[in-house]
Amino acid sequence: MNIQKYLCPFHKEVKKPALEDRKHTYGQHETFVASDKEGEALNKRKEPCKKNPGHPKYIPVETFSKEHLPKRYRDPELYELVKSIADLTVRVEVKVTSPKRPKFWPGTDVAYPFSESTGDQSLRMGSGQMSVFILIDGCGYDALGVQYNALGAKYERRYKTCPCKSCLMSVNPSRVWWEIIVLTAAHVVYDETEASATSCRLFYDKEDSPLVRLETMSIEYVNIDRDFCGLKYATCDATLGNRLYTLMEHRFEIGKRIWQKYEGRSLGKFIFIVSHPHGCTKQVSFGKWVTNSKINHYNSDYNYTKLTYNTCTCPGSSGAMVHCVGFFGANHVHSGVYKDRLNYSSVGYCRKQ
Repeated sequence: MNIQKYLCPFHKEVKKPALEDRKHTYGQHETFVASDKEGEALNKRKEPCKKNPGHPKYIPVETFSKEHLPKRYRDPELYELVKSIADLTVRVEVKVTSPKRPKFWPGTDVAYPFSESTGDQSLRMGSGQMSVFILIDGCGYDALGVQYNALGAKYERRYKTCPCKSCLMSVNPSRVWWEIIVLTAAHVVYDETEASATSCRLFYDKEDSPLVRLETMSIEYVNIDRDFCGLKYATCDATLGNRLYTLMEHRFEIGKRIWQKYEGRSLGKFIFIVSHPHGCTKQVSFGKWVTNSKINHYNSDYNYTKLTYNTCTCPGSSGAMVHCVGFFGANHVHSGVYKDRLNYSSVGYCRKQ
């Protein structure tokens, strides 16, 4: 059964304006590359890091506390926000390189990541962040019980029962299921060929964390020029679905309180990222954004923008969400680093001031 033809995407762009020429604004991606055996890959992460020797600016999620926040931001609710983001952060593991990867970034002569690696079976690792929806007879609801996102797209599917493998083979498929959308970078997972060989490890907070994986993802949406990708996983496992949906409810609730508290107040340029550097356990890093450059107009409320920032990242951080508490932005994920070690994001939405 070809589920894709019945797909009514959660994420719809009303229009796709051309982005400004960014020919000389690509640097080095930060996907972690290892052998195809996870054990060997994880041993390699212990090798000296050339970008951030000793990792002094990373804070393991396992030991993260309010006191780790910069003094100006030691707010219990801000601490809870970082923790809630960490709960939804995953390690993205890709085992196949698509032969359709372009040779260059769109409209440039800058080499596209892994364009020369077709057929390579090396394991690539990045980071991503989950959003969770519950679907009932094809009608989807976010963790606020809302059917529409901020951009006006409706959460719905044309199919009315769970599309997981078990349900597709069942005479009585579940009419209630959960869909997990993992936002990451397009250079980490390029297309359906790569997505089908991609898994996401959840809750990898410490070395002995139980192994929880979402296996065999699919593409929900992808935009190569903006460098972001949404991976989809469907499940009618109520234990997993309810656990993730509850985490998402907490994320929305604490996010709402933070927005109400800090709306109109200056937070400087505070930024944080939760990622899996070198494929290791989850780490938190703080810093400041340097620029928030308008790339193009999206609609009356939003612009497309691209961020630069000094927050600590490493290979393995590609695809991690970039969180700026001081202004309303969305879908900015970590994309790479320039030669001067200034990091840059994908192109995301930013509400006009």
